Amino acid sequence: MSVAIGALSFVCEARAQGDSGALEIIARITPTGARSEPVRQFTFYILTKSYSDIVKDVEEKDPVPGRDQFIDGLKVSPELRKWLKDHDTLDLMEPGLDKLLTPDDIINVPEFLLAYQRTNSGGVTNGLPKPKYSDADKTEHPEKYEKQKQEYLVSLKKFIRSRPETISGVELELEGVNPQRKWAASQNDRRRRVQRVAPDMAQLKFLAGKLDTDLEGARFTRGPRPGRVLDQHSESGRCRRRYARPLGCSRKD
Repeated sequence: MSVAIGALSFVCEARAQGDSGALEIIARITPTGARSEPVRQFTFYILTKSYSDIVKDVEEKDPVPGRDQFIDGLKVSPELRKWLKDHDTLDLMEPGLDKLLTPDDIINVPEFLLAYQRTNSGGVTNGLPKPKYSDADKTEHPEKYEKQKQEYLVSLKKFIRSRPETISGVELELEGVNPQRKWAASQNDRRRRVQRVAPDMAQLKFLAGKLDTDLEGARFTRGPRPGRVLDQHSESGRCRRRYARPLGCSRKD
């Protein structure tokens, strides 16, 4: 089943016989570039509710955290949290980030300022302003420190405006504070929870029965009420009545 699969189709028919019904399942699989063949000795679960609807119910009970809520939980500066909320991106390492950053952004957001300084340090950029203050002045001469810091930021801002190309490459220095990885991890964790909970809920609340296909990929059983169609599903351009599918499986599985 892990081999590349071009299509997975289920042909299900219900036959009314008196007060009880009958269910016939024929399952075939078509690997890419090969002939269709039966799905042998495979367990199918007959549900009283569409599995896709069950998944939606589970997802609603485990909603994705809102973007602003996620940003509020990040361990970054308040300035960066505000910038993220104001811009439609969570990936600080995307190639086009330099087009989103302005000189004011770089000066006012500590993470951007540090990334810019690292990108242009070591004599890479000619004419780059250098700070005259030191960390020791912050405690020993706070007024002098603040005055020289503001002078440096003003001169640096003017430099960035005159040399906007120096912003290029800043994204490479933002990996440590990039929220995209954490956001993707939270999405994947939630997806795995849904994939784990949905099959259990389907079997506990909506299981009408289960059956195994034979060597021909077919199975016939009596018992379901006649005419009970769970939903209409279009696969491979055809609309079929669907009574059962493997729990947790998608079409590509």
